[in-house]
Amino acid sequence: MCGICGWVDFERDLREERATAQAMTDTMACRGPDDEGLWTAPHAAIGHRRLAIIDLKGGRQPMITEDAGRGPAVLTYSGEVYNFQELRAELSARGHRFRTQSDTEVVLLAYVEWGADLAEHLNGMYAFAIWDAAREELLLVRDRMGIKPLYYYPTPHGVLFGSEPKAILANPHVPRVVDADGLRELLAFVKTPEHGIFKGMYEVRPGQIVQVGRDGIRKRRYWRLQSHEHEDDVETSVKTVRGLLDDIVTRQLISDVPLCSLLSGGLDSSMITALAAKDLREQHLGTVRSFSVDFVGYTEHFKPDFTRSTPDTPYVHDLVSHVGADHTDIVLNSNELMDPAVRAAVLRARDLPLGIGDMDSSLYLLFKAIREHSTVALSGESADEVFGGYRWFHDPEAVTADTFPWLVGENMADHTGAELLFTDEAQRMLDMAGYRDQSYRQALDEVPGLPGETGHQRRMREVSYFHLTRFVQILLDRKDRMSMAVGLEVRVPFCDHRLVEYVFNAPWALKTFDGREKSLLRGAAADLLPESVLRRLKSPYPATQDPLYEQALHDEARKVLEGGEAPCAGLIDPERARAVIEQPVGATSAMASRAALERVLQLDAWFKDYGVRLAL
Repeated sequence: MCGICGWVDFERDLREERATAQAMTDTMACRGPDDEGLWTAPHAAIGHRRLAIIDLKGGRQPMITEDAGRGPAVLTYSGEVYNFQELRAELSARGHRFRTQSDTEVVLLAYVEWGADLAEHLNGMYAFAIWDAAREELLLVRDRMGIKPLYYYPTPHGVLFGSEPKAILANPHVPRVVDADGLRELLAFVKTPEHGIFKGMYEVRPGQIVQVGRDGIRKRRYWRLQSHEHEDDVETSVKTVRGLLDDIVTRQLISDVPLCSLLSGGLDSSMITALAAKDLREQHLGTVRSFSVDFVGYTEHFKPDFTRSTPDTPYVHDLVSHVGADHTDIVLNSNELMDPAVRAAVLRARDLPLGIGDMDSSLYLLFKAIREHSTVALSGESADEVFGGYRWFHDPEAVTADTFPWLVGENMADHTGAELLFTDEAQRMLDMAGYRDQSYRQALDEVPGLPGETGHQRRMREVSYFHLTRFVQILLDRKDRMSMAVGLEVRVPFCDHRLVEYVFNAPWALKTFDGREKSLLRGAAADLLPESVLRRLKSPYPATQDPLYEQALHDEARKVLEGGEAPCAGLIDPERARAVIEQPVGATSAMASRAALERVLQLDAWFKDYGVRLAL
């Protein structure tokens, strides 16, 4: 994995700005605790922090190659390329000579061979920058599904870039300003492609290349979802999904450091864990190590709700027994979840008050505990987006609504909240309904059509597209920031673009051939999982039900809103906030009220800690 950053300026000698470039690089220390590097030239400063995964001694960065008769090409790279061994063989056959065993060098020499077209040859999760001194051009590249983040900030004479906004914000030339559109994006839960929230900042879109030269910035997509006929029957489709996942997991088990799986007891993570266990056993590499998160008293006192019908732990233990995993339950309490240091660490990891309260804090604490044992983890993230697992995929009201399905009815309560406490004036100014609709129309216009496809099948293609280009980004961002905040690399097998492309084009009737959600995945997992896990209903990542946590939320929100002039006071209606705070514990179990308090607390901390100025 790693953290990358840099600065290109065609009118400035950046060798004299080394201290600033170093400060930008230092912000990425959490992403790369093992090593660091900074390369400077008259018009470029390239920084890197390394988390060593493959070729621990030979993969130092920035990595530089000298080509006879031209200047150096300098690479700063984050991620993993899972087909690097095949690419290495191909590049060797084309005459390239390697000094290391790292996938980093494969990416660098792929650029020497194919230039900006190198991305089309890569299978993996990655975000990288290459400074080509001969061309005086910077290349920014992000993986197809956006698993690894990459931001940039155009300047009058160049660009700043980094894995996270904090790297760019460390440069004194960048004001910490959020305008009305930035605040809307912050609150909307729609993840508009390329939107960086901070004014003037952008995110490289998944599957996009950004080239920066003296003539300005050029952008192009090297990958996007395409629609085509799916001709395979049920049996062939199930077999193809299984074959792809067998190959994907085998590739993603390659590591020179300890590796584990994240296990929730659901279909997705259980299949990844079972495949990993099978592969390791066949290679005589021992048993798979797995970890799960739980809360004190959660299983014993669990209460089903609209979102979750069962606790995770019994199903986790069924899978562990079935595959013989070396398993650890990470059990958390409410004091840990509300620990100010933990909540501050979550905000620093995010750079933005995008959090979902205890579900962010618990994920951070889970990853922190795992990092004491492993450096790499496999995750079941994104299977719901790929195979159609969320409840709203199967809710006619949500599917037929003229908006994103996750923003319909009770689903909406899971994902919004803060604006419910805003003043009438702030709500009119922001017009969140209008912003969400604009984002929806943009997404709808992008959906690749299939000739002759109409009705429900066409609509389900649209719904799948929304999830694979918008919703999944929200969860991948969360996973990346919480894991990299503690130097843990999390791999996402279900985001392999070959699998995504194949399943995206399967008709909805095929994706639900057994009358349930994720039929193709369940069919592919039939021989791997115990019956209890195979038949379990979808249950999202757990949230604590401890009333002590809710009481702590009330208490903290009361302090913020009544303890003087809070930075977010101009947005919040005090009467609305007080009405929520004064409700007895248990009455605010509705997700919208809880989400509202969580977001108010994070907004307050963000304005204070980040010195953000609103320009509304």
